[in-house]
Amino acid sequence: MLHSTRWLKRYRPSDVPRLRLFCLPHGGGTAAFFRSWAEALPAEVEPVAVQYPGRQDRLAESCVADMDTLADAVAEALAPLLDTPFALFGHSMGATVGYEVTRRLEDRGTPPLRLFASGQATPFAERTGRPLHHEDDATMLAGVRGLGGAYETLADDPDLLEVVLPSLRADLRLMETYRPTPGARIDTPVTVYAGETDPGVTVAQAAAWREATTGDFALRTFPGGHFFLTGQQQEVLADILSRVSATRAFN
Repeated sequence: MLHSTRWLKRYRPSDVPRLRLFCLPHGGGTAAFFRSWAEALPAEVEPVAVQYPGRQDRLAESCVADMDTLADAVAEALAPLLDTPFALFGHSMGATVGYEVTRRLEDRGTPPLRLFASGQATPFAERTGRPLHHEDDATMLAGVRGLGGAYETLADDPDLLEVVLPSLRADLRLMETYRPTPGARIDTPVTVYAGETDPGVTVAQAAAWREATTGDFALRTFPGGHFFLTGQQQEVLADILSRVSATRAFN
């Protein structure tokens, strides 16, 4: 297994935070997507972003090919920092990774206070359409371009494209070959965030996360598309803190 400290980016380390918020990026994304959260969150909350292999400072490493391997490695990397109340936040692919990591943490007896799943359909959603990871570069890019955000301008920057394409294709393969354990519900409470005009995830698909947990469930929508987080950061973080603060285990 790769050294666990390489999996985590602690942009504002704290030895005694009241809460650690572990953040899991979208497909093709990096830990740096959450760098600004270190400035936006209060001092007693430490955001810790997960860095998947095959990008930025881990560019020389091979991308992870399957969900089980990725979730196992992330759960192992988090273990040394589970000495304080914590929650998981995942966006897009990161939401599904968060669900699988939560399953593993529950099995170890160290569940999060809550899983925040953003911009992603339930893990049990039916998969339709031709898998993009089999397509040529141009077709694959066209398939994700409509989601906006960094995907929209990726093809316009050849240098960035050369660096990002391998991890994007690997992450698409990971998600498109992922098959959850049928009926495997978590007990951890789940809050789902969805963009009101997300072309990739309908509000109904986001609401179906209710079937993934036996615990408390909440759904909140925000103005914007798939990357609504960019424009709604303060509102999202305020909601996260409000829901965690209401958790008995946190007080």
